[in-house]
Amino acid sequence: MEATLLLSICLLVLTLYFVCLRRRKLNLPLSPLLKLPIIGYLYLLKPPLYRTLAKLSTKYGPVFSLQLGTRLVVAVSSASAAEECFTKNDIVFANRPRLTISKYIGYNYTTVGDSPYGDHWRNLRRLCALEIFSNNRLNNFQPIRQHEINNLVHRVFHNSGDNFGTPVDLNPFELKSKLFQMSYNIIMRMVAGKRYYGEEVDSEEANHFRKLMEEVNSYGGASNPADFMPAIFLLFFRSTENKLAKLGKKMDALLQGLVDEHRRDKSRSTMIDHLLCLQESEPEYYTDQIIKGIVLVMINAGTDTSSVTTEWAMSLLLNHPEVLEKARTEIDNHVGKDRLVDEADLPKLKYLQSIISETLRLFPAAPMLLPHEPSEDCKVAGFHIPRGTMLLVNAWAIHRDPLLWEDPDSFKPERFEGVEVESWKLLPFGMGRRACPGSGLAQRVVGLALGTLVQCFEWKRVSDERVDLTEGKGLTMLKAEPLMARCKAREIVLKLLSEIS
Repeated sequence: MEATLLLSICLLVLTLYFVCLRRRKLNLPLSPLLKLPIIGYLYLLKPPLYRTLAKLSTKYGPVFSLQLGTRLVVAVSSASAAEECFTKNDIVFANRPRLTISKYIGYNYTTVGDSPYGDHWRNLRRLCALEIFSNNRLNNFQPIRQHEINNLVHRVFHNSGDNFGTPVDLNPFELKSKLFQMSYNIIMRMVAGKRYYGEEVDSEEANHFRKLMEEVNSYGGASNPADFMPAIFLLFFRSTENKLAKLGKKMDALLQGLVDEHRRDKSRSTMIDHLLCLQESEPEYYTDQIIKGIVLVMINAGTDTSSVTTEWAMSLLLNHPEVLEKARTEIDNHVGKDRLVDEADLPKLKYLQSIISETLRLFPAAPMLLPHEPSEDCKVAGFHIPRGTMLLVNAWAIHRDPLLWEDPDSFKPERFEGVEVESWKLLPFGMGRRACPGSGLAQRVVGLALGTLVQCFEWKRVSDERVDLTEGKGLTMLKAEPLMARCKAREIVLKLLSEIS
């Protein structure tokens, strides 16, 4: 055992030595001075990662490199460099690095989010654009989104302690879980025709689904040692891989159960049903694994992001009541007080859209985007980027760059009014070929949820203190502390509650 460990360490040190020699001959981006043996600069990475990399960029430039174990990482915190990556070098950077979690909870790198650039990925992307996220397909599921957001209003009203004018103290309540439930139920009803969250949902299947999602999400924000130090990992961290393998099997069994259930009962009209219809015409391509991979991506990418963005937007509005009042006035003027906001109203609510854009600027759901990997050597900002490097684009840093944004740390929705912002300045959904295909769905959900909450309630902070905007840990930018608020229902809620009951 000791001899094997010594041999592994020697091989790793020699590999890093030759890597360093090669780096001196190339014009690679700058790196910090103190690099430790074996682990490289891993010791520098502290959560939240986007803040750590932004701080390093002030010392080493907007494009710098870090040797993390055996993997070279280049971090980009410049809008111009990001534009160069996703325009001039878009095809080169269309690959994803192979990470352990995607092997076991990503069908061995075959989903639209993780698969390498090529024919398979292009087919998946075409399928998403034409069959999953097209305007026509999303419009078909509009009643589901409206119904779940109406349920959200119902839950908020009953948690607020409001009694329509009775002089009672309004109860402070937590909003995060309600937004989370709304987001998950929207996706799962679109995908499988089922609700898995809410006080009224209590079944063995729902409980199993919720526990499995918690387990999957627990691995989302953690870096796996195998992704940076494979030799050491094989000796000491194999248990992590075994846990991921077991989790992947459980997730696959759940998804296969949904597919089989829809294959037996074709009376519903869900995304799984539609994909099974395509399977009948092209069984060699629309396999069960392809269908399960699409469902998996929708669950993982389409739930947390929408609920987190809405929670951040509400937090910012509570800290800026004048913005909240302006948004409510816009809704009252364009929609009226006799009906609820619907998705057709969203394009007309320009100030609401500015609030959402400003929220995504300050608190992008994926602050580091998903990592990219060049398929061949290329140049970015004049630097040599070797094939196989992991590229991390720090959207959070770009969104707060004072060279791009006036008073970048302040919440000012007015900065988006009447302005067409270039895609490389504001990139919460990524850019180029690997940009998020579900951005249209996310904007519909966030716009409808936020507009409805503003229209239906008068909101107040729990105390005179401003809402804490400290970020938590994880791949998505969660709030460190869930949002607590008070609210009083407006008259329009009476109409909604009578329709629900």
